[in-house]
Amino acid sequence: MKFAIALFSAPHAPSSRRALRFAQAALAGGHEIVRLFFYQEGVHSASSNVVTPQDELDISGEWRDFVREQRLDGVVCIAAALRRGVLNAEESQRYDRPAANLDDPWALSGLGQLHEAAQVADRLVCFGGP
Repeated sequence: MKFAIALFSAPHAPSSRRALRFAQAALAGGHEIVRLFFYQEGVHSASSNVVTPQDELDISGEWRDFVREQRLDGVVCIAAALRRGVLNAEESQRYDRPAANLDDPWALSGLGQLHEAAQVADRLVCFGGP
């Protein structure tokens, strides 16, 4: 089965960890993930500036490692990211900001990527949200 996964919640929220464990289990079960889409507060999971307390799981780091190791399509909604100060080098330069905090393996793109993933996948699974 092909899954598209959308994450709407911040990295410290329980739903972020559940989404990660679901994605790991899906791949371990022989399924495919066509795209991971980070939206709303979920964009913070892709920020390289998230610092996790020592007694907590570093879910942002786990997401980054998982996307890299599995060579997944990890897309961060550009509108949600800009609003929350999550910028890659190009956007940092474009908006004259002092630093970027989004790098590989993440890609900034629009909601059209979520729509496309939902069309290609057998199931769209969403975690978090209002």
